[in-house]
Formats: sequence, C-alpha cells, structure tokens
Amino acid sequence: MTIHLPQGPYTPRATPLDLAPGAAAPTSRTVFSAAHVVADPYADISPDDPAAVDWESTLAFRRHLWAHGLGVAEAMDTAQRGMGLDWAGAAELIRRSAAEARAVGGRIACGVGTDQLSGAGTPTLAEVTAAYEEQLALAEENGVQPILMASRALVRAARGPEDYLATYAHLLRQASEPVILHWLGPMFDPALAGYWGSTDLDGATDAFLKVIAEHPDKVDGIKISLLDAAREIDVRRRLPGGVRCYTGDDFNYPELIAGDERGFSHALLGIFDPLGPLAAHAVRVLDTGDVDGFRALLDPTVELSRHLFRPPTRFYKTGVVFLAWLSGHQEHFTMVGGLQSARSLPHLAKAYELADGLGLFPDPDLAEHRMRSLLTVHGGAR
Repeated sequence: MTIHLPQGPYTPRATPLDLAPGAAAPTSRTVFSAAHVVADPYADISPDDPAAVDWESTLAFRRHLWAHGLGVAEAMDTAQRGMGLDWAGAAELIRRSAAEARAVGGRIACGVGTDQLSGAGTPTLAEVTAAYEEQLALAEENGVQPILMASRALVRAARGPEDYLATYAHLLRQASEPVILHWLGPMFDPALAGYWGSTDLDGATDAFLKVIAEHPDKVDGIKISLLDAAREIDVRRRLPGGVRCYTGDDFNYPELIAGDERGFSHALLGIFDPLGPLAAHAVRVLDTGDVDGFRALLDPTVELSRHLFRPPTRFYKTGVVFLAWLSGHQEHFTMVGGLQSARSLPHLAKAYELADGLGLFPDPDLAEHRMRSLLTVHGGAR
C-alpha cells in the first residue's frame, strides 16, 4: 500500500534483508558501532534536568549489536555525550554496559572525556587533566578499553599544540593498556574547532601524529571523524607499525574499510548503529577476500548515511534514534534532551524511505505503521 510522504508517494518494501543474529564477529577488521541511548519517555523532567534513561531498552540494543558480532563503542557522541547526556549519566551507562558486556562476552570500548567540567569560563590544564584522569580511572575499573575523546575544555584551556602534546603525553603514560585516540571534527561539534592547537588541518595533523609517534605502545589506534577520506588515508599511511586506524567517516566508510594496496581502516562508526546487522555481514564477506561483494553490500547504504549526517551534522543522532524506533528496538521516538525535534518531518521521512529501500527494517509493516503515526501527529497522513 502506498504511503504519502512529504517528498511524494512511496510503496514500502515487502520483505526485509535476512540478517539473523548469532554469526561470528568479523575477523579481517575490528568493527565498533557507536550506540545510542534510549530515553525514558515517562520521566517528568525539564530540559535542564539530568537525562532520564530507559536502561533496559538501552542495554537490549547493545545486546542486539553484540549478537550480530559487532563491538560497542559506548558513551560516545552517538550516545549524546554533551548533547543531553551528562557525565553522571555517561558514567552509569559505562558501568551498566561493561557489566552487560562481561555477561554476554561482548567487545566494548568507552569514551573518556572531560564533560564533568563546566562549559563556562576557561579551565586550567590541570583541571582538564584531572577530569580526564577521573574518567580514565572509571573505564579501567570497569575493564573497558578507553577511547580518549576530544575535549571542549582542552580547546579553551590550551594555548597551542604544546599544551595538547603535554596533556595527552601525561594521560598516555598513566593508561594501563593501549587506548584509542579520537579526533572529532567541528562538523560534529563546533566547540572543537582548532583541536590539536591549530585551525590549519596540516598543522593539527602533525601535532596529532607526534603524540602517537612518541607513545606508540600506549595507542591501540586512532579514530578520525573529519569526513575527509583523503586526509584519513594520508594519516593512516603515516601511523607507526601496529597502530590501527578506525574510520569515523560516515560519508566514505566503504572505500576506507575496503582499503587499498597500502592498508585499510577498521571501523568505529555512528552509522553502524542503524546499519549494524548489514555492516557486520558485509565485513564478514570482506573476511573471505571478496572486496566486490563487500562494496556491493555497503556502497548502497552511503546515501542513507550522508542523509542522516547532513549539516548540521551533530544532529545525526535524531535520525539514528528515529530508525531504531521504526526498527522496533524501542517503543517510542523520544530522546534525552528533547533532541527528537532537531530534524524536520521531511528529513525523517526521507530517512524512512532510504532505510526501507535497503531492507533494514526487521518488520516492514511495523515501520510503515510507525511512519504513518508520525505523519498523523504532524497532520500530514493520507
């Protein structure tokens, strides 16, 4: 039956992709999905209150990702760190997810940042370092691999590249196990403009690589989220031996994961939240050496990803949670911080059409019903 979307009439797909859980984790690439959190829709809170999280639904979604062989990158940007989820909520999320990972044997890494610091004023470097140390300690106490996230507070505190180098050197010396370094571009968070001490990307890249070169034994890998495939490939080729590159490029991930004769990227991606089962299946195809088969599966998903991550890119989380609702992973389209209002009805309707066309919805009838209900709320159902 045709559904009338803002962009025009659309006939939903009849059958989904057959992607049952239970398959082994990919072997040729390490693949993390940065996972979203599920809000508690019945919590009586205001926008200024701490986030109210539906813990059971949030953990159930992580079990879904693990069941398909993916790792979970916890308490990252996709989980609305700094956009609805504060440090207290993130800390509880890390504790609960770490326990769940141990129970089911799932792979997990978690974001370590400085978001317990106020966004006002200029902190000292000592305060930034102490905030990082607190979060690093929590990660290590819970047995999860740390991901050193880019820090808004460090941008305000640092006077130049040397302050970044000193801060990261101190943290890496303290880390008991190798960490993942995270470079998040300003398209994801405008407060991170000029990270590594320079708005010139060549200068910032040099500082970033210097940190790694001086501490290769403490860096498992790097995650680059700049939406610039050429720069990621350049950085990837300049890494010390044994240091991995995890692509965070939600525009160009198929080619970066496939790689070339000089190397490839692993993956730590927000788009692998809605694409989880398909992404894991595609990488297992890549495990067999079938690059063309991998690209045939993953290339068609790029249009959806580019749509979800269109500017303002930081609001991609709204589309991610919307697709989780349509897929039946949660019973409502409510987000912490009220972020469900951050994208327009036409944007969401196009996301539905693209995701349905890919066969991503386990129950297409449920997805269609929920899309129609949203249209009705907006007064546009036909």
